[in-house]
Amino acid sequence: MNIELNSGHSIPALGLGTFRAKDQEVYKAVLHAIEAGYRHIDTAVAYGNEEEVGKAIAESPVPREELFVTTKVWNTAHSKKDAAEMINESLKKLGLEYIDLVLVHWPWTYERNAAVYEAMEDAVDAGTVRSIGISNFNIHHIESLLKTARITPAVNQMECHVHLQNTRLQEYLDDKGIRLEAYAPFKSHDIGDILDDETLKKIGDAHGKTVPQVSLRWMLQRGIIVIPKSVHAQRIDENFDVFDFELSDEQMHEIRKLKRADRAFPEPDNVDFGFVNL
Repeated sequence: MNIELNSGHSIPALGLGTFRAKDQEVYKAVLHAIEAGYRHIDTAVAYGNEEEVGKAIAESPVPREELFVTTKVWNTAHSKKDAAEMINESLKKLGLEYIDLVLVHWPWTYERNAAVYEAMEDAVDAGTVRSIGISNFNIHHIESLLKTARITPAVNQMECHVHLQNTRLQEYLDDKGIRLEAYAPFKSHDIGDILDDETLKKIGDAHGKTVPQVSLRWMLQRGIIVIPKSVHAQRIDENFDVFDFELSDEQMHEIRKLKRADRAFPEPDNVDFGFVNL
């Protein structure tokens, strides 16, 4: 299942997240995911695992052109020059001639966001990056960026799960031609909140599916790109087994009522890691 981006490229709707996965565990996870059918791998400079991800991609029997690889410019890139150097370093670490998608990992000042994004636009012009986007951007960050951007962001990657649904943000993004992409679809370290939910259990039982599978299916049916993270083979397989059932309108609405604006990660307007001395 692929989703078309405004860049003219398509992105697999379900990918493997690699946050906090290091060394051999991320290498093995990426190899297994590709073997299981994944074609979308998401990493970032801040994860410190681009080399291992790149090694797994290189050793996979699947041709590079069939894979979609995302990385992100970290917060320590405060200028256009910083961002350009970081993108080039990511290319080297990943061992790739091009990266499918590069994101600004977190927003900061409007001026800094615009400068970093300009370097990403230049990378698109140079052919080393195919699509560009943003992550953790609230609407006011996007509005400011669109005043200077030559290329509209392809995606906005946000924390998104049944307790933080981002419905109004998705409506805004759809209007701008930007796709919503979900990280932490199981609420990360607060996954117990999702696994214990009786509504999700009931819906899962009706389909012979698990709570995580129901959660992923709910987002896919909303047209959201989703990147569940795991380094366990069984869970990687389980997360990919979501294309053989469909939630009814009534079940989609039942899950809609679970929203409660809970976050597992910082609110974007209150982040300062990496931005000291700006």
